[in-house]
Amino acid sequence: MVLFGRKRQPDRRELLASMDQMAVGKPVDNAAFQHVRENIEDLNGRVGANDTDLIFLKGLMDSPIMRSLVKVQDRLEDRLSSAQPVGTGNIDLSRDVIKKCEVTRSKDAQELANILKNPHFKALLESHDVVAEKSYEPSPQQEPQLPAFELPVNGMTADAIRLVGLRKSPNEPLGLTVQVDESGNLVIARILGGGMIDHQGLLHVGDTILEVNGVPVSTPEDLQIQISKAKESVALKIRPSFEDEHTQLNGGQCYMRAMFNYNPADDSLLPCKEIGLHFSHGDILQIVNQKDPNWWQAKKVGSNGPAGLIPSQELEERRKAFVKPEADYVHKISICGARISKKKRKTMYQSKSNSEFDKAELLLYEEVTRMPPFKRRTLALIGSQGVGRRTLKNRLINSDPDKFGGIVPYTSRPPRVLEENGRGYWFIDRETMEMEIREHKFLEYGEHNGHLYGSTLDSVRDVIRQGKMCVLDCSPAALKILHNSSEFMPYVIFIAAPGMEQLKHLYGISHSIGSSNRNLTFDRASSIRYSSRRARTLESLASLYEEEDLRQTLEESSCLQRTYEKYIDLVVVNEDFDVTFRKVAEALEALSTEHQWVPVNWVY
Repeated sequence: MVLFGRKRQPDRRELLASMDQMAVGKPVDNAAFQHVRENIEDLNGRVGANDTDLIFLKGLMDSPIMRSLVKVQDRLEDRLSSAQPVGTGNIDLSRDVIKKCEVTRSKDAQELANILKNPHFKALLESHDVVAEKSYEPSPQQEPQLPAFELPVNGMTADAIRLVGLRKSPNEPLGLTVQVDESGNLVIARILGGGMIDHQGLLHVGDTILEVNGVPVSTPEDLQIQISKAKESVALKIRPSFEDEHTQLNGGQCYMRAMFNYNPADDSLLPCKEIGLHFSHGDILQIVNQKDPNWWQAKKVGSNGPAGLIPSQELEERRKAFVKPEADYVHKISICGARISKKKRKTMYQSKSNSEFDKAELLLYEEVTRMPPFKRRTLALIGSQGVGRRTLKNRLINSDPDKFGGIVPYTSRPPRVLEENGRGYWFIDRETMEMEIREHKFLEYGEHNGHLYGSTLDSVRDVIRQGKMCVLDCSPAALKILHNSSEFMPYVIFIAAPGMEQLKHLYGISHSIGSSNRNLTFDRASSIRYSSRRARTLESLASLYEEEDLRQTLEESSCLQRTYEKYIDLVVVNEDFDVTFRKVAEALEALSTEHQWVPVNWVY
């Protein structure tokens, strides 16, 4: 910016004169604009403007943008004259043209006569004459008459009231919920995304409903009665809310994977069961609004229907930790009738019971995002003991060693005869292994016969660095570490136990290859007397223990599936090893061709 003092008056005059020369030849139609520009030097000392301000003002007025704006303003202020028709007797003129065209032998004249004889063209000319004969100029004495409007009883001004007309479908809800505020007004509490009112965009959260079809309403029951009486259209008298629309719409949109089943018909806290959204465990929900702390608005991904209400994470957590009403002496009532209890179950946390607390971890919704096809880094096979996880893992690795890889566990026991370090186990001393366990370097670990066994995270990382999918037959307690890290990105398959008969068949295969879970066995050939009482007793006990093993396997399988279903991607019932192997292989192949919903912490 250039500053001028008193000693630089000649410089100022020269600069203004040069700007005048630059503006020569640029006509300005606006008289006021031209007057200010010509007398700009006289402003000094009258309005408190200094030399710098005058130069800035002159440069602004000479700007092409300012000139264009002045022209637009002049054009908007000019009153446009209505269009005048060229003529009104076009019907008579067309008849004369038709007569002259019929006399001549020219093909063009004959074609013109046929066009003028066309009924549609004749109707167009008649309509033109009717419109052209009328005058559409407003009368200068005529003033617009504003419709009379009665003020409401509560004293609100007319500017605060508006009428909203809605088209009502017989079997479609309006898609809103209301509540009575502290002043006794019937206020719109929420508008469901994708519903009729949301599509029309005429109502907003916080608007007060005064009348329905001319009938005053003050309670939700009155509103419901009047809406049910309306047939096709509904006229609402509304007092608009002064809340910012951007604030209303900022409810936080995201995608969640449901970790439980929900049926709105069984929910006693839901304010309106008709607008509840039914979903099942594993469904992907698009959360369109989270403004209400108790009820979210959501839609099922892939569904074109309107949004519905689902319980929020906070409400469902309170419901899970809810104590009986007779034992709940400290509580308060929130909106929508949700009880907020302050009395919850409390248990002292013990580090040795870490796995038990992980099993009881409450995960109701998991935020997910949609990813294009990609290869998972680890494959976790979980299930109860004896369902064939290790057999399936070995078969996968042997089927394609370049694609799948396994890890070698660590142990603190001394190596046996002919055992090599790194073949079946890595052998380390107990002190080193305990130190690495404390440093959280192990994915899982345990103790058996006084010796420690475990699998390290670095072993998993080594397989991933080789470009292979690391196949693990780990314990379910290790899933939390794998799932919560973007480093491992596991695909978890639960190998479920089949029925009793199929399980006996699997156990028969295990016994045939020399493995058994019981030390009690019966060999008829080793008995001195086949029909002796001792032989029959041993045979009955062996059968009894085998039945107990199978029953425990089934119960453990069901318990594991219920406890860790939040981590499971696929459940396969192992009724036949070949069929199970094909299902697992097909599921892994689909990961490379189909989009996947993965936890958002894997990506962001």
